Amino acid sequence: MRDITNDESMDDILERVAVEKGGIPEAGEANAVPVGEHIRALRVSRGINLQELAAKTGFSAALLSQVENHMTSPPLGMLVKIANAFETSVSALIGGRKESAFSIVRKEDRSTVSRVELKGGGKAEYSYEALGTGKAGHRMEPFLVRLSPNPDPNSPRSVHEGEEFIYVLSGRVEIFLGDYSDQLEEGDCIYYNSTTPHHVHSLGESEATLLAVIHQGN
Repeated sequence: MRDITNDESMDDILERVAVEKGGIPEAGEANAVPVGEHIRALRVSRGINLQELAAKTGFSAALLSQVENHMTSPPLGMLVKIANAFETSVSALIGGRKESAFSIVRKEDRSTVSRVELKGGGKAEYSYEALGTGKAGHRMEPFLVRLSPNPDPNSPRSVHEGEEFIYVLSGRVEIFLGDYSDQLEEGDCIYYNSTTPHHVHSLGESEATLLAVIHQGN
């Protein structure tokens, strides 16, 4: 790690440390959304530094810097907290489409918003695609989520404002909701408050595909 110079801001230092610790990020998919760049652009436009955003979201400034520099991909729950801190929508963080009274997203135009990696590397735990970007004044955030098998009951739970609806399109999943856990199969669905600590992962050796609809609660 290089020495800290007097003309570096704390944000500069955190960004450099994020890059040095995270290594060189792999090239993303051709249609991947640079959500980290969008978060940074919005933060800078609001005149907020990383420490201030950390205080608003509860995430460390170092983690937020890694997200902005594409060293780690933000799970959906993290995006919701960041969007709420900016008093905006998850779609505003995703960006890329002009808003109108309705939104049509053709299958060939869908973009992968994030590919969340397992701890320690390896295959991505899940990826998600935004299905409703471009709708003005929306109250819901629909996503197509693909889950890789990860039968770890100790996986961290997500907690944020709002509600979530999950419909299993294919595969089998296990969901943890507070002290409750259950298994869902193709055609099953669940609707719950996001303020309850929650986690969902695929069961077995096959990928699971979900339709997830999130209401941020703001």
